[in-house]
Amino acid sequence: MIYLDHAATSWPKPPEVMQAMADFLARAGGNPGRSGHRLSIEAGRIVYDAREAVAELFNAPDPLRVIFTLNATHAINIALAGLLRPGDRVVTSGMEHNAVMRPLRGIEGIDLAVISCRRDGALDLAEAARLITPGTRLVVLNHASNVCGTIQPVAEVAAIAHRAGALLLVDAAQTAGVLPIDVQRMGIDLLAFTGHKGLLGPPGTGGLILGAGVDAGQIAPFMRGGTGSRSESEEQPEDLPDKFEAGTPNGVGIAGLGAGVRWVRARGMDAIRTHEVALAHTLIAGLAEIPGLKVHGPSDAELCTATVSFTAAGRRVSEIGWRLDEEHDVLCRVGLHCAPAAHRTLGTFPEGTVRLAPGVFTTLDDVQAAVRAVAEALAA
Repeated sequence: MIYLDHAATSWPKPPEVMQAMADFLARAGGNPGRSGHRLSIEAGRIVYDAREAVAELFNAPDPLRVIFTLNATHAINIALAGLLRPGDRVVTSGMEHNAVMRPLRGIEGIDLAVISCRRDGALDLAEAARLITPGTRLVVLNHASNVCGTIQPVAEVAAIAHRAGALLLVDAAQTAGVLPIDVQRMGIDLLAFTGHKGLLGPPGTGGLILGAGVDAGQIAPFMRGGTGSRSESEEQPEDLPDKFEAGTPNGVGIAGLGAGVRWVRARGMDAIRTHEVALAHTLIAGLAEIPGLKVHGPSDAELCTATVSFTAAGRRVSEIGWRLDEEHDVLCRVGLHCAPAAHRTLGTFPEGTVRLAPGVFTTLDDVQAAVRAVAEALAA
């Protein structure tokens, strides 16, 4: 079996991730930060170690500004719902996932502008500069497309946003653990990430990083409840991360996330990126040689993640995906990938594409076999 759906969820996970989760349940099953006994203290230590590992990976200004969430979608909703008020101007791109577009469409009274992108998914920086006007409250941008892997110029957009007095929220669901991300150097004010993709953690984990220039007091909590701190008050505490982490945390999941982050750091971001560029280059070049097939997105592997989408003339993407799975043991994803805006930009709406998304454990042999399988599926 060749698993090429890492853009949805990475698999398999490193043994260290599974071991960390089993150890948490066996040795530290207490409630982190809620009690004073040894199991609670050990659970709290594991959660804080994971918070530190995340902060170091992304160069966050302080581990306490790492807010653990269920996933990137949860993190994005915390930022949007907490920051935006009626009348605020928000600028986003035409390549966003519904994790961004749906909450933005659901906030009443905001002034929403969408930056056009080229047919390969690349952002139009000139239009970004026109649309991000003085007084803009927030710019929301994915770091890379979940459909075709196009990497966006985050640092350049951050500079434009800051000149206009706006904050930048980056959706790093597709790039956390895949591309080097330095929150401070790149000028990212808020970074939303998920644990179950490139960070190789379990589902149900993720986070929101608050940059040094973000006043957490200006962000309303998305959810209120018990935090284990300031229990004498019935008001949500302002302390970080407690303000945004109401309720019992997913300790076992966070233990696995921490192990995944440490695995990524030990492997090295440069090594991971070099490997994925080689996979993307092989995929793009191999698919481009198949008659009737069109690759959507950058033709240069340096400009994208290893996520590659294609369509084939006269063939439904659902049929291609079925043949790859049932006849060739190649597991991929077809359709709109929860990103209709991106598919409209690429010209692949409403049917979508076949998406092949290798990961850190995928080999060049796997990718070459997948290309052969696509050729055979289309020849059938």
